[in-house]
Amino acid sequence: MWKALHRLAIPERLYGLCGRFIPWLGLLSALLLVVGCIWGFAFAPADYQQGQSYRIMYLHVPAAMWSMGIYASMAIAAFIGLIWQMKMADLAVAAMAPVGATYTLIALITGSAWGKPMWGTWWIWDARLTSELVLLFLYVGVIALYNAFDDRRLAGRAAGILVLVGVVNLPIIHYSVVWWNTLHQGSTNMQQTIDPAMRIPLRWCIFGYLTLFVTLTLMRLRNLILIQERRRPWVAALAQKGRKA
Repeated sequence: MWKALHRLAIPERLYGLCGRFIPWLGLLSALLLVVGCIWGFAFAPADYQQGQSYRIMYLHVPAAMWSMGIYASMAIAAFIGLIWQMKMADLAVAAMAPVGATYTLIALITGSAWGKPMWGTWWIWDARLTSELVLLFLYVGVIALYNAFDDRRLAGRAAGILVLVGVVNLPIIHYSVVWWNTLHQGSTNMQQTIDPAMRIPLRWCIFGYLTLFVTLTLMRLRNLILIQERRRPWVAALAQKGRKA
């Protein structure tokens, strides 16, 4: 495991590895999302209580799930970067943050659109909604903090500390419907309790969001590696090769 981590800490090797995975992951994410969304929005049956409005869950549920999953992944990378001083781990945090912020924003917007017909209001300072909004602020804070320093090592360290401090918000989001009497529905074990005709396309969308996250992160990570290593000979050789092509 440690040998694999040290190999990934080499920028040139990590850049090439990302490039090999991106096309396949991009195709897989497109396939999963197209099938999941078409199945969910066009062919899944209407809900007996919510009617057609429940279909927004095919956008909302995966975004909400991975908004927390991405932050947890950032926390792991931040821990590695702070403890073992791996620059590539800091870059991974910076690469994941915009994707996580986008997923969180999608979760908030689609949740509000779903809440209007169900609750009669677009927004309420509910524990689940408020803690999810805090998560968005954490993502934005990490992005801003990373870009606030010219020294990349200092920027990575500051952003990593904020990420680790913000981890306390994840259990609050997850258990908010249990700890407090909230407007948001409680834990319903949705993936087991809903009809298979609704559940299967939801799972396609969940995995589609996951592979899309990985694809976008690897693409951004490659760009960040090039920016950080722009004075290295291998980057100059890569640029020269691109000009010849």
